[in-house]
Amino acid sequence: MRKRVLLLMAMGLILVPFLFGSVSAKTLKIGSMSPLTGPYASDGTDIKNGALTAIEVFEEAGGIPGYDKIELFPQDTACDPRQAVAAANKLINLEVVGVIGAYCSSSTIPSSETLDEESIPMITPASTNEKVTDRGLPYMFRMCGRDDDQAPAAAKFMKESLGAKTIFIVDDKTTYSQGLADGVEKASKALGIKILGHEHVNQGDKDFSAILTMGKQKNADVFYMSLQGFSPAAMMTLQAKRLGMKSQIVTQDACFQPKFMEVAKDAAEGVYLTYGFTDPTTPEYKAFEKRYVPKYGKIAAYATYAYDATTSLLKAIKAAGSTKPDKIKAELMKQDYQGVAKHIKFRANGDSGSSYIAFKVTNGQFVPYWEPVNGLIK
Repeated sequence: MRKRVLLLMAMGLILVPFLFGSVSAKTLKIGSMSPLTGPYASDGTDIKNGALTAIEVFEEAGGIPGYDKIELFPQDTACDPRQAVAAANKLINLEVVGVIGAYCSSSTIPSSETLDEESIPMITPASTNEKVTDRGLPYMFRMCGRDDDQAPAAAKFMKESLGAKTIFIVDDKTTYSQGLADGVEKASKALGIKILGHEHVNQGDKDFSAILTMGKQKNADVFYMSLQGFSPAAMMTLQAKRLGMKSQIVTQDACFQPKFMEVAKDAAEGVYLTYGFTDPTTPEYKAFEKRYVPKYGKIAAYATYAYDATTSLLKAIKAAGSTKPDKIKAELMKQDYQGVAKHIKFRANGDSGSSYIAFKVTNGQFVPYWEPVNGLIK
């Protein structure tokens, strides 16, 4: 009797696929790369959350034909080039069809070369160093702006709006930070702003008293900070104000993060920074805000760019009806639509354009203050 029961059960298992079809689910795999640990984890987590939100919205709208699920495989780069390459190799082994990332240019540049060997499309939501898209990699795209657009905008703002005649510059020797600082120095010189010093600190430093004392003695009109993330910049701002520095502090897009104000507190008031313009009144932004904020909190620097990067990748795959790299690229190049952070239309080199303006920290908020064409924003 027992043998008969087992035989019937076996027959039933054999018949199930014929009666109901295959039960195997097909998953579209995409990867993200960003710092999920260490001093830049907040920005890296924002990138992951932006990508997850885009997937959620895309699946609710019907997903991609032929796939039951879209899954994100987030990888921690810790803003370390070697770890970023290891993360890229892991995503290759997972057989992802595209990657959103990375955050630090020093991670994006080497990891993109690893992904390029397998022709895997990569869209960075945060890496602004011009070399990211200037190396001729066919599947490298960028959603954010470029440093060689940000630096001249910053110099123009300091000259025209702040009336700066002198500047003291500090960076932390990273690919992004030093590259941008060098650009600001060059652009400032071209506008007749005198460079009173260009000094460097190290990643991980917490005590900036030596460099700040030097900066205070120089007493430049502008003290320009180009640091990798919001945390060291916030600490430097706090220490500068405690030291009694009179120079106007100006910084860059890595500080466009609400936690900058949480760390720097009252010292953040009146600080200026450059960041790409995003119109918060568009229906696309409002829809994103309504979904993102209840789940993840305040919208920070790169969540919107990561959302747009992920959406662009998924739109391209759906339009192509394929995950072949050349077909995905062809569809990315056709895109012309309003995203959450910006209007999206890729150029031949993979860039999507820059729209840097100056913001001023006012009452704990980043308030649009100046734009290159018309000057002060009213």
